[in-house]
Formats: sequence, C-alpha cells, structure tokens
Amino acid sequence: MSSSFKPDPAGTTAPALPFQPLLWQETLEHGAHWSGIVRRGTSLRITALQAGANVAALLYNYESLLERYNMADTLKSQHTAYLTAGCVCYSDMGRVLCSITADSCGWHDTLCGLSDAAMVSSRFGLSRFQEQRNDCYQNGRDGVLNELGKYGLGKRDLIANINFFTRVAVDEAGALQFDAHHCRAGDYVDLRFEMHTLLVLSTCQHPLDPDKHYRPRSVRLQAWVSGPAPQRDSCRDRCRENERGFRNTEMMFLA
Repeated sequence: MSSSFKPDPAGTTAPALPFQPLLWQETLEHGAHWSGIVRRGTSLRITALQAGANVAALLYNYESLLERYNMADTLKSQHTAYLTAGCVCYSDMGRVLCSITADSCGWHDTLCGLSDAAMVSSRFGLSRFQEQRNDCYQNGRDGVLNELGKYGLGKRDLIANINFFTRVAVDEAGALQFDAHHCRAGDYVDLRFEMHTLLVLSTCQHPLDPDKHYRPRSVRLQAWVSGPAPQRDSCRDRCRENERGFRNTEMMFLA
C-alpha cells in the first residue's frame, strides 16, 4: 500500500488526479522492480517521492509480447530526442502503447539505458544479499530481467527503455550531460494506455547519475480508468504520424 507523501521544501505537489476512484495504488521502494498488466483505457500516474528519482520503463503489447516499445520509431515519428506531455510511445508495429497526457518535468530520457551489476559494483563497491539482505545494491538490468522472466521473456527481449524523471542533454561536442537537479520531490508523469500493455519498471539510479553514493529513490503509482484517447486529443493532434499511430491502434479493437 502507498505510504504518506510529504514533498521536500523545494519540491512540488502533484495536482489531484483527474478521475476518481483509484483502481489501485502502491509505492515502489528505492531500488525496486515491478511489473503489471495495464489495460487499454487505464491511466497511471508515477510520482517521485524524493528529488532525483529515476524510473526505467519497458513496454510490451501484452496480447502479443513480440510487439514492444520502439525507441527509434517513437523519436523519429515525433521529431524529438526526449519525451514529454503530448508525446506517445510507439511499438515496433507503428501502434501506440501509451500516451503521456501530463508531465511536470518536461523531459524524460530515452537514450541512456539501464545500470547493470558491473557498473553498480565499480561505482559503489561490492554488496551481497548474504550480508546486506534487502539493503544490498540493486541494478536496473537484473531487476527488469527478474520481472520479464515472470512472462516467459529473457535477455533477448531486453529493449531500449525510457528513464522517467531524468534529463540527459547532448552538448555541441556530442557529450551526454546529466542534469542532477531535474527531478523534484512531487514531480509526476501521467501515462494513458492505448492497448493492453505489459509494463516493467525499475527504480534504480540512472546509469549517468554522478552521485558517489548508492541512493535510488522511491516513487508512487496510482491507476484510474480514463478511457482511451478521444478524437480531439493533444497526443493525437501533435503530428500527422500520431494520427496514423492511433488509427493503427484502434483498428485492433474494432472487432
């Protein structure tokens, strides 16, 4: 169950949810991994409970798991290198898995992938369950593989992920610049799901996070019934490519 939420003094408080009642809510603790089926017409709010949060997300069509989020098509179709409100997440079949209907950050990283065990141990030192138990250091790659295994998926099914709440910009020399002050406590992103989606999440630190200490942050999940995208919608109307993407998706459900 969700714990109480108190943003830090410099943070922001997420506005009230647009629909009630909630279907469910829960808190993902720091360094946790999670998976679930989010049905078409359901919206999910992810809220950062602490400044500096990062949530790695992978998306698959639950009815046909070979169809999954495609980073390249998502970015080139919408002429962007990052995601924010008004963007959608495309599958490799040209359909819309989910839409970003609200967002307090303005920038979510699409380029930098997941942390792994070697990266975490080299940066923070060795940490084993045998000694630290649940306080041992976690990494994003092993966490999402743990979740994918519950659905018969494995290493070959790892895809480019989204890192919600993280801003990584590219400077003129082509170097990646991590913004350590981008995510505030209380920042949120709302996802409206346009097909039945297997959603996999990890709250481990971003691989470019310069923090010298192992310090992943917790987030809150809240789901409600919003219905699928209406005919006049900011995500649908963003560009002609999105209009086609929604039509391709809706054709799946006409029968």
